[in-house]
Amino acid sequence: MSERPRRVAVIGTGVIGRSWSRVFTRAGCDVQAWDPQPAAVSAAVAWHTREVARDRDEPAPAGNASDGRLTPMRTLQDAVAGVDYVQESGPESLPAKRAIFAELDVAAPPRAILASSTSAIDMSAIADGLSGAQRCIVAHPVNPPHVVPAVEVLGGRETTAETVDETIRVLRAVGQSPVILTRYVPGFLVNRLQMALVREALSLLSSGVATADAIDAVVRDGLGLRWALLGPFGVANTNADGGVREYLTRYRTSIEGLMADLGESPPLEASFVEGVGQATDAMEAGAPRDEVREWRDRLVSRIVALKRADPHPTRTSD
Repeated sequence: MSERPRRVAVIGTGVIGRSWSRVFTRAGCDVQAWDPQPAAVSAAVAWHTREVARDRDEPAPAGNASDGRLTPMRTLQDAVAGVDYVQESGPESLPAKRAIFAELDVAAPPRAILASSTSAIDMSAIADGLSGAQRCIVAHPVNPPHVVPAVEVLGGRETTAETVDETIRVLRAVGQSPVILTRYVPGFLVNRLQMALVREALSLLSSGVATADAIDAVVRDGLGLRWALLGPFGVANTNADGGVREYLTRYRTSIEGLMADLGESPPLEASFVEGVGQATDAMEAGAPRDEVREWRDRLVSRIVALKRADPHPTRTSD
């Protein structure tokens, strides 16, 4: 396979799958899309058409290459016919993933990579017992992948080094930024870090320390601005003249005390969840969710473009 796959199958066309379709067509790949729900495929095609038009007005993070075609397919077997790479984005459950990958392993061309968007499941469990387990791999994106470039890459027990290397080349060739994990942990990196923050946000809200808007504000207008450029270690390294060593040493007592004070997660009872929903609704002031999502994607695209135009002093890309 060349670095950029000529033809790609997107299996599952919900929020993640439809976004993957734009990643690949934007890079010039022809995409064959399938979902067990025909309405989901139709909705994805309509969404994709709108995104293509939007990219003409607002440059996408990866630039605007000649668009590939998006073709809806009637069956999974039709979708994987002749493809070089498969991106599965089906239900997030081990039985469902195992069933889909069993079909993919039989139907997809022998040299095609079989990648999963799973956000938490070990590929060793998904591909267990498959004759083609060596070509199965996790390629977990940040939602939505056509806007946010990071993709977590992790093989299973039988995944070959060649599959890992080829997946990394493919992802880079279509404008994504692969992040390589060295071993499995539930939730990978993205969701473990994300849930650590969400857990504390829910705890602060539940205990009455601050409102939902205040909690969002310190991330939106504070921490998140730094995190858009540097991760937690990079931020710590710039927060003290002596770098991360000084930061963790000088503030050791405070840091250890705060970490020890982080308590148990609040139970997600229905009344609490409804309260969170009402507080969030009030913050959005009735704005339609699709409009907020489109605004988010548009601004994140601009941030990504700015970072690539003015990269970190020692890095040429994200």
